[in-house]
Amino acid sequence: MEYQTMNMYKKLILTALFLLPFSTIVAQNNKKIAHRKGEVYAYWGWNRAFYGRSSVHFTGDDYNFTLHGVKGDDKPIGWNFHDFLNPGRVTIPQVNYRIGYFFKDNWAISLGMDHMKYVVRPGQWVKATGEIDHPGYEDAIKDGEYGYLTDDFLHLEHTDGLNYLNAELEYFHNFLQAGFFKFNGIAGGGLGLLIPKTNATIMDKERHDKFHFAGWGLDAKIGAELLFWKIFFLRTELKEGIISMPDIRTSSNKADKASQNIVYLQWNYTFGCSWHF
Repeated sequence: MEYQTMNMYKKLILTALFLLPFSTIVAQNNKKIAHRKGEVYAYWGWNRAFYGRSSVHFTGDDYNFTLHGVKGDDKPIGWNFHDFLNPGRVTIPQVNYRIGYFFKDNWAISLGMDHMKYVVRPGQWVKATGEIDHPGYEDAIKDGEYGYLTDDFLHLEHTDGLNYLNAELEYFHNFLQAGFFKFNGIAGGGLGLLIPKTNATIMDKERHDKFHFAGWGLDAKIGAELLFWKIFFLRTELKEGIISMPDIRTSSNKADKASQNIVYLQWNYTFGCSWHF
């Protein structure tokens, strides 16, 4: 998905957050309650993610260069019980899990993990600036010119997790209640830490392939919830955010690093339960 489409969703989310105070006033006037103070919820689910173009800056002992306008994709897998419901393979898909507490009617704070995946698209033309003095790769890029990105020069992905550990403030609004069923709207936002496990091969360097604190993120979201018997729910959210990772490990040598800022759009679909102590 190109950035223009992502920008449309960004405007939608920002509009929802702008209207949040007015939604609160309406909720107070009609006394509708989506969730009561003291409730706790937990959910599990899956996501798709779409990323805007970004620049990636690589530094090491014998190179310093930037690739501009890089395209990246998520890495979904087809639905199957073995990967999606096997406890030993729960992080093979792109998953979300979260727990939240309602500190007042309709308002919750939550902590969760967005386990997204990101792969720099191979076989693309990108503009490069900088220089490489690493033996055998001196001509891999030309400063200020476009080059064809190949795996034997660079492969970069966060497929063992573009892991966004985040805390969010959430507002729920009840739009419809009929018997045991409620339809609720959601708006919120948060911030958190990026702890990716980056799979990267740059030139002939040895992979690092370990979890590493790489940066931070901010997000805003809107969503909808179907709540049954005040216990079980199905929930879907559209979330947009920015990820800033100034410290990505790209090899076993600590001098080899990358930095990258990514704008993303995530759609998640989850199931869970809520209860009151």
